Amino acid sequence: MARSTKAIIADRARLLGPNVSTFYDDPLHIVRGEGVWLWDAKGRKYLDCYNNVPHVGHCNPRVVEAITRQASMLNTHTRYLHEGILDYVERLTATMAEPLDTVIMTCTGSEANDIALRMAETVTGKRGIIATDATYHGNTSLVSQLSTSNVPSMGFGLDQFFRFVPAPDSYRAPDPDGTAFANVVAQQIAELETEGTGFAALVVCPYFLNEGFPSLSPGWLNVTAEVVRKAGGLMICDEVQSGFGRIGSHFWAHDKMGIVPDVVTLGKPMANGHPVGAVVANGDTIGAFRRGYRYFNTFGGNPVSCAAAMAVLEELEAQDLIANSADVGVHAQSRLQSLAQKYECIGDVRGSGLIFGAEMVLDRGSKEPASAFTDKIINKMRHEGIILSKLGRHKNALKIRPPMPFSKENANLLFDTLDAVLANTPLTS
Repeated sequence: MARSTKAIIADRARLLGPNVSTFYDDPLHIVRGEGVWLWDAKGRKYLDCYNNVPHVGHCNPRVVEAITRQASMLNTHTRYLHEGILDYVERLTATMAEPLDTVIMTCTGSEANDIALRMAETVTGKRGIIATDATYHGNTSLVSQLSTSNVPSMGFGLDQFFRFVPAPDSYRAPDPDGTAFANVVAQQIAELETEGTGFAALVVCPYFLNEGFPSLSPGWLNVTAEVVRKAGGLMICDEVQSGFGRIGSHFWAHDKMGIVPDVVTLGKPMANGHPVGAVVANGDTIGAFRRGYRYFNTFGGNPVSCAAAMAVLEELEAQDLIANSADVGVHAQSRLQSLAQKYECIGDVRGSGLIFGAEMVLDRGSKEPASAFTDKIINKMRHEGIILSKLGRHKNALKIRPPMPFSKENANLLFDTLDAVLANTPLTS
């Protein structure tokens, strides 16, 4: 007999331990997915406006077929030779600028970022790492130190090597050309050097998604990259959320931000949910790391994972999904702007391609965050069959990040529903 929702929640705590997070006040029991749709255990259909992991759509037939075909033939680690990893890396790096031509395959973005930090130490001989104060980059003991909201009470003393700078905020603290951000990065670099830790790397999502994806002009990170390189550090761009054409205008967000990073890290979406991650850099940088660490990952780059990842690249091209991202993104922001003219709680509209949203405020004059109200809206949308989330420093920005096949018709359903929910939800703190 199938468990009830109440029983599942209780059994999760019993079998998985306490504090295992769920979405929404009334958690969803999802049993099936297809394209941009999800179904719960009772057969109700939901429009998925949140999940970037199924990048080319839930249960994408091309990806499913690639996984099935390869799994029925061979799956082993990379200490045996297989051509799938070589074919994939060649195709992946062809989407990036020189000299980003060499790859370490992992299973997760957390592993990729962990490697990137150790790579920075190997190359520079220093340990100081800088990140923004409202970000998230993963869960290893080392990488978890990058997330100020998730730093554990015991972190093996690793926190001494990390420094934080205010995340960019185009709504409350505009920085049109990125100079102010570059200046605070320079200050932290100077402090790390003065105290003897030294500066190894700056780690950012180049579109600052967890920070609330502020509206930044093309080339905005260029001046910061110059500061980092002048100091002898590495520029690490975490493209787990922002990459693979999501922003519509470019395949990679770092291209839009005007830089070629020293290291790019990838994860969740790159194989449509199959556990795949990667670190991309030039041959010298990865060579230095491999000589220093002799890194090996049993499952990273296995034949099935590579087949799934290759299928994602093929599907992006075959269905012209990056152009779709750009087109639907323009339509979505237009719909959001129309809602902003109708509802005072929408303080700011922003986004690019299939990452878009609105910052919710109690008052447009003071720009006071409407965090509790935003949470209420998200939960009401869930009950109306629309799945989305929130992010940003104040958790008051709607996070809308659907699979890449998301259409204008899907967007219209989303915003028609949001319109109705906003009309029936009093603005309260």
